[in-house]
Amino acid sequence: MTHSDFAKIFLDVCLDISLVLLGFAFFLTIGRIIRGPTLPDRVLGLDMLTSVAIGFIAVIAIDTGNTLYVDIAIALGLVGFLATVAFARFILARGKTADDDEKQDLRKFDDKRHERDGDAAAEAGAGR
Repeated sequence: MTHSDFAKIFLDVCLDISLVLLGFAFFLTIGRIIRGPTLPDRVLGLDMLTSVAIGFIAVIAIDTGNTLYVDIAIALGLVGFLATVAFARFILARGKTADDDEKQDLRKFDDKRHERDGDAAAEAGAGR
């Protein structure tokens, strides 16, 4: 076996391993998008999905030797970045997320408890 034959076999094995790992990352990312639990988690999952797709395109470009795929990967990277920025602006414009609702409920509960404690302390001080 010559060095050239070994290099070709090694490249094929590495490409196969990278496709398997990217497929695993793809399914984990799909799970995060479905499971959530909040909108920012889903946006992060979509951004990761774009990155995995760019990885797939890069591996295919190396496998086929076609340089057009690199241009497609760069364009997808730019579009994915713009989509992430647009989703982030949407989240900011929307205002609240599920986490914000929970925090607001906790603040209301704390405020009511402090008012109740303050009223009880004022009554105790007035009764002296």
